[in-house]
Amino acid sequence: MKKREQIILSPEEIPYYWYNVKADLPFQLDPILHPGTNQPARPEELKPIFPDGLIEQEFTLQREIPIPEEIRNEYAIYRPTPLVHATGLEEYLETPAKIYFKNESQNPSGSHKVNTALAQAFFNMKEGIEKLVTETGAGQWGSALSYAGKKFHLAVEVYMVRVSYLLKPARQQMMHLFGAEVYPSPSERTEHGRAILEKDPNCNGSLGMAITDAVEVAVKSQNTKYALGSVLDHVLLHQTIIGQEVKKQLKMMNIKPDILIACVGGGSNFGGFVLPFIPDRLKDPQLEIVASEPEACPSLMKGEYRYDFGDTGHLTPLLKMCTLGSDFLPPPIHAGGLRYHGASPIVSRLVTEKLVRPDDLTQEEILQAAQIFSLTEGIIPAPESAHAIASAIKEAKKCKENRESKTIVFNLSGHGLLDLASYDHISKINGKGL
Repeated sequence: MKKREQIILSPEEIPYYWYNVKADLPFQLDPILHPGTNQPARPEELKPIFPDGLIEQEFTLQREIPIPEEIRNEYAIYRPTPLVHATGLEEYLETPAKIYFKNESQNPSGSHKVNTALAQAFFNMKEGIEKLVTETGAGQWGSALSYAGKKFHLAVEVYMVRVSYLLKPARQQMMHLFGAEVYPSPSERTEHGRAILEKDPNCNGSLGMAITDAVEVAVKSQNTKYALGSVLDHVLLHQTIIGQEVKKQLKMMNIKPDILIACVGGGSNFGGFVLPFIPDRLKDPQLEIVASEPEACPSLMKGEYRYDFGDTGHLTPLLKMCTLGSDFLPPPIHAGGLRYHGASPIVSRLVTEKLVRPDDLTQEEILQAAQIFSLTEGIIPAPESAHAIASAIKEAKKCKENRESKTIVFNLSGHGLLDLASYDHISKINGKGL
């Protein structure tokens, strides 16, 4: 077996700024619209839910946004993260392709989500906010925000999609460990949740419903703001430390990537991984960027590119994005973090401009990819991350068929150690163990 390489940067090489891709795009993104007027939203109109520091980041076209020292100090606990040469996976596939993955699982919450959670908690704390309310799908975002809230002395309240709340108790336990309150969504604690449960007491829930629960609580509470784990520009901005590190690591090895892959739900890990490479893609059409999403929730592949609400209750601003419709209720697939009806406006536009290629995957493909990766690389991936692995395997098999040696780099957005109950549930249905 080939020796496994890990390319690790020194702590001094943690990025000093977040990269804003909007400064380099050859087009302008459509504006956020106010839900009441359908007119472009003004920054001050977002103040009921976000602090000024994040609102400024949402609207700015400045290319480099300095990372405050307090946040870099927290990043230093787990960053820089390694870029790993997946030699075990290469040998198993007998492919001439070279496969690398960025390992974002080695942090206290177990996923990339903590990169923006720390930033959002810091900017809220700086403005004197005492409590954050949020939603979570599979629980990675809720876990990350709970951890960040504890770090910056903020209370955290989480509305977790009901099907994940029931299937992923360990995620609840992690949030409790960090001092957060966690409730299933749709929730009896909100008007919107009660209305849904009156019609369907056994509703599995969705991220759109959970967002409405969280926003409703936030706007009705004193000294409280809402925090979002994906989709919006400022969230993807914070995640660009991932792609910046990857670029440095590849440069150290004198490697040029041919294919970049990450999974997409709302788009935060995908954006953080690929946006620093968009200037390269604009110059080199041969660079392929693949967005892996579940066949059961194909926002990028089959969604309409139009304005839509980010939540089921229509409390959020309207975003121009690829959407299946804010009332879309996805099936209870095990990758709960990807069960979202829309996608980031930035990612959606990149798809419509054909700078990014979506790849839809079945749940069986994901299960098989997770099993292969667990056995060949010794890491149990998050179900969401297994989508990127499945796409990487597909591309590596193409290389074998075509006798091409390409370099494939994907983002392992998190580990699946707290998702074993879901894996077990799905494997029993499919009759296959992990």
